[in-house]
Amino acid sequence: MTLKIAFAADNPPLSVIAAAKLAGAEHSLDSSLHSGSSPSLIFPDGSQLRGAYVLLRYFARTAKCSDFYGQDALEASQIDEWLEYSPVLASGPDFETACTYLDNYLLQRTLFVGYSLSIADIAIWAGLAGTGQRWESLRKSKKYQNLVRWYNSVSSEYSTVLQEVASYVPKKGSGKPTATKSKETDQKGSTNGDIAGKGKAGNKSTFEVDLPEAEIGKVRLRFAPEPSGFLHIGHSKAALLNQYFADRYQGKLIIRFDDTNPAKESNEFVDNLLKDIETLGIKYETVTYTSDYFPQLMEMADKLIREGRAYVDDTPREQMQKERMDGIESKRRNNSIEENLELWKEMIAGSERGLLCCLRGKLDMQDPNKSLRDPVYYRCNPIPHHRIGSKYKIYPTYDFACPFVDAYEGITHALRSSEYHDRNAQYHRIQDDMGVKRVHLYEFSRLNMVYTLLSKRKLLWFVENGKVDGWDDARFPTVQGIVRRGLKIEALIQFILEMGASKNLNLMEWDKLWTINKKIIDPVCPRHTAVISERKVLLTLTDGPDKPFVRIIPRHKKYEGAGEKCTTFTKGIWIDFSDASSISEDEEITLMDWGNAIVKKIVKDGDGNVTQLEGALHLQGSVKTTKLKLTWLPDTNELVDLSLVEFDYLITKKKLEEGEDFVDVINPTTKREITAIGDSNMRNLKRGDIIQLERKGYFRCDVPFLRPSKPIVLYVIPDGRQQSLLR
Repeated sequence: MTLKIAFAADNPPLSVIAAAKLAGAEHSLDSSLHSGSSPSLIFPDGSQLRGAYVLLRYFARTAKCSDFYGQDALEASQIDEWLEYSPVLASGPDFETACTYLDNYLLQRTLFVGYSLSIADIAIWAGLAGTGQRWESLRKSKKYQNLVRWYNSVSSEYSTVLQEVASYVPKKGSGKPTATKSKETDQKGSTNGDIAGKGKAGNKSTFEVDLPEAEIGKVRLRFAPEPSGFLHIGHSKAALLNQYFADRYQGKLIIRFDDTNPAKESNEFVDNLLKDIETLGIKYETVTYTSDYFPQLMEMADKLIREGRAYVDDTPREQMQKERMDGIESKRRNNSIEENLELWKEMIAGSERGLLCCLRGKLDMQDPNKSLRDPVYYRCNPIPHHRIGSKYKIYPTYDFACPFVDAYEGITHALRSSEYHDRNAQYHRIQDDMGVKRVHLYEFSRLNMVYTLLSKRKLLWFVENGKVDGWDDARFPTVQGIVRRGLKIEALIQFILEMGASKNLNLMEWDKLWTINKKIIDPVCPRHTAVISERKVLLTLTDGPDKPFVRIIPRHKKYEGAGEKCTTFTKGIWIDFSDASSISEDEEITLMDWGNAIVKKIVKDGDGNVTQLEGALHLQGSVKTTKLKLTWLPDTNELVDLSLVEFDYLITKKKLEEGEDFVDVINPTTKREITAIGDSNMRNLKRGDIIQLERKGYFRCDVPFLRPSKPIVLYVIPDGRQQSLLR
């Protein structure tokens, strides 16, 4: 029976092809599928299987070598774990982190599972080989000796097959960009196409789009946040895309604070934005401020007035907005240059007369694009500036300052979210009027998340009204907030880069981000034990140890780097009420990290709730025969008090409709705390440590152990599942 493996030519499933060959399956290859398609296995009768890991498992189960999918159910499950882990090798920023983890794992192992080659080895081998030159460069270094030893051993032993499979690695994997030379491509928009990742785990994110007229070594970009709040997940996309293109073109990236609105800005926000930028791993050349260029901006405004390209207008704001919408020229539009200069002086002085005025560009009040209808360049604002005090009474608008400072600082390409699309023509028209060099604009879609507000004005409302504890609250979409909740920056980077610079407006699910996060933390985070305090049940083991004893066991059975912990064994042990309620009399259960026991007696109160259990150890029993595998804690005074904190979304609606007030959909209950007891090893946790509480989920330590009377505070880390982890 000849099978056909169908796949997209730009993303060949190396692991599947290798597995088919090593399994001795008769097959042919068909690379005609569309880009982004999952690989398929087509049988002679027309039936199909789809997905790389489905195909891997099929070939493993039908292989002539019987151990290809492990020797038993345990090894098969371990192989499945490695299949789930292997996609991390395809996510650019996590590649070396993954290599470090794999290298440590192979310190005392020959293969990933058991003592025979399995599809786990094939999946990891394919993940490394598929990165092309990136892995080859690391392979020549001495950085990952255990991983290289394993890779060379597998490659050598199965050289005939694997050398042939490696030839399918796309040559574009070198990662060298091709600079575009044609202005025409920018005008047609072809250079601003999607560079989205291919979505499902296991597929590589690819970046096929070039910056217009970019030259290697000459690209200069800027990330320009306004210091009026903390950096949030939406800003992160802009920051990381700037970093990506700077790296790709061996260019420079600067950080510029767009500080033109003293009413909203502060040094506190500047400091925290720099902290967030560092957290994201953004490498920049220098930090500048729009306020550094206030003198030059005022000179430019004066020049435009004298050239008749700008005028001072005292039309009331609401009337001005209506006139712009209707294409009606201001009565001040045709004032003389002398009249405009006189009013300009009044604005600079912040006089009573000047405070009524603004400076507008004289562009085109009849243009269909309303952003070109005489936009405002300067407004009066007597509020002191956070950097330069009360020196100025007027401040430039973003629309005026940005095109000037971009050109002045030599920015070659300005990345802007697609919400600014209608203002791109204005940006270039203003640069033309100023007589400065045009800067290329590059659009990408704004990142929107379900049940999430990203407007700094709305986030500030939550802070000022005490709905959250601050900008770093774990319910906030700020970088500091989501990190505090337990998100690894590697997961955020992978999530954002998988989207690429797409212009498609997508409403993204948080579950996808937290699923990526779980794949990063699960292989390495230490395991601990907790029991919910409410109605916890004491199980007395009649033949348990009369004198407590201690064993040293790993904090993570598959990752030695997690260290060790002490586990105390006693006659009396605590278990969760929910677990106790699931046990039947004379049922054999498994006590994790100890062995089996048989529950002989169940004591209940008048309401039928379990209050006590009595049983006996049955350590010779098989864990395979028990239905319940339970966590437990020794009945000692060494246990620590815990506060397990779970959060919910701040609003109850996935997406606000146009004009809908967010206050109307505020979630009344966004925080839930549960008291628990935990193993004594948690006294050593530090703030920021991430752990797994066995059978309860993942947690980040927000408040470590200080004294017995104060509980350790652990924040629940979502793992991509909808249901609560604590109910």
